Amino acid sequence: MDRKLDELEFENNFVNNFKGNDQVSRTPSETLDSLYTRAMPTPVSGPRLIAYSSELASAMGIDQGAETRESVEILSGNRVNRTMIPYAACYGGFQFGHWANQLGDGRAITLGEISKGNQIFELQLKGAGQTAYSRRGDGRAVLRSSVREFLMSEAMFYLGVPTTRALSLVDTGDKVLRDMFYDGNSEYENGAIVSRVAPSFLRFGNFQILYARGEVSNLEDLLNWSVQKFYPEIKEQGDQKIISFFREVSKRTSRMISEWMRVGFVHGVMNTDNMSILGLTIDYGPFSFLDNFDPNFTPNTTDLPGRRYAFAKQPSIALWNLQRFAESLMPLMQETNLLEDEVSNFKEYYTTDYYQMMSRKYGLSNLKTEEGEEFLDQMRSLLYDCKVDMTLFFQYLIDLARGEASREEVMNHFNECFYRELSESEQREFYNLIKVYKSFLEKDSLTTSESRQIMSEANPRFILRNYLLQKASEELEAGDDTLFNELFTALKNPYSKGSDRFFCKRPKWAENKAGSSMLSCSS
Repeated sequence: MDRKLDELEFENNFVNNFKGNDQVSRTPSETLDSLYTRAMPTPVSGPRLIAYSSELASAMGIDQGAETRESVEILSGNRVNRTMIPYAACYGGFQFGHWANQLGDGRAITLGEISKGNQIFELQLKGAGQTAYSRRGDGRAVLRSSVREFLMSEAMFYLGVPTTRALSLVDTGDKVLRDMFYDGNSEYENGAIVSRVAPSFLRFGNFQILYARGEVSNLEDLLNWSVQKFYPEIKEQGDQKIISFFREVSKRTSRMISEWMRVGFVHGVMNTDNMSILGLTIDYGPFSFLDNFDPNFTPNTTDLPGRRYAFAKQPSIALWNLQRFAESLMPLMQETNLLEDEVSNFKEYYTTDYYQMMSRKYGLSNLKTEEGEEFLDQMRSLLYDCKVDMTLFFQYLIDLARGEASREEVMNHFNECFYRELSESEQREFYNLIKVYKSFLEKDSLTTSESRQIMSEANPRFILRNYLLQKASEELEAGDDTLFNELFTALKNPYSKGSDRFFCKRPKWAENKAGSSMLSCSS
């Protein structure tokens, strides 16, 4: 039977299994020989529930009475129930390719875990106040970034992308001072708290900080616990256990990245402290979906001009991050070369995932052929050169008439996909490549209906474009939740035509608008 949030029995497996600082602290400090520090959410003045994922609550065994004062008090950090032992985790990370040493949960506080059946739900409040890892920060989050994280977490879930989720979004009633673009122009913004949910928020960085400090015993304990808790199918011991664990993390990471590429998602901050050991999309900051297809696009102003985390670089960055993760496990091994061999297998895992994914997007049986690879290379260049909207293009591709068609008919069919007028030669090149695609369809073993069905399931019709998120945040700040609620409804059915009022290109006004095209890590 479902129970109210304040009545649920929380488990505290992480705190109960590892060394940590059991004194609640909000003072920034280096926490050696500690995997966590106890924390307590800082109360807020006027919590108000903005949104709640009733579907997730049901999966967690939480009663639907989210609007009760007791529930909102917990989701805002004003209250913890008797079985919660809140804490902030200690981890490190490579940020933009450089080791940053201790980072940790600077404004995220885990309340505990809920078990239902064979599922584990770790509940975490983001923006709930200072912890021992807040460094110079206030531990708070603003409404605009919290709206983005809440909606995007749920959107990715319904898109079928491995992700952490969001249970609630609460307006705190307090103001938070932020410098949105780090240019010295700080302003007060509405504060908010998102409750995040995942089986675990363990990151590569949880292991890396222990490796960096030479805490081999803690590192071994964390590895053994992670395998037992999240990879119970691994039965080997010694080196083989570590290799099997890393292999599963690598495969899950490969699938996650291939799913990002499928829907046109750019994370923006692929630091190793933002990489989940469960292959989940974690920490939604300056992310974006692609509007016009651009392999070099990064939504993060901090990532300019190097574009380390650009759309097309995400697979190679995932490999780089896995290499750093593997290094942190090597002190536990007798023969480290075995792990080095497994690291190199990521390319094989990703190549398989990628071509299977692209075959589905184009409604074909197999594009992992010499002809198929050449076609994909040409299509990537064409979509970029012609400034084509990625989401719209694949939707119009689903409806493309099979058989012969004139250039004029083809260009008219795809007319709404382009962000600029095409030259005569570009139109000819586009038309010729569509003819090549049709020849693939004619030779394929899939029927037209089978092909279209596969494409419809692989290509979203609705995505949370940045300009929509920015507009929803601005209107919410002004007291109007209409667009926010429309987006929250639309994201639950991203492959249907039910929300076609949003089926359009990014408007011209949003092309260079702050928050709609480029974002910072300010949140």
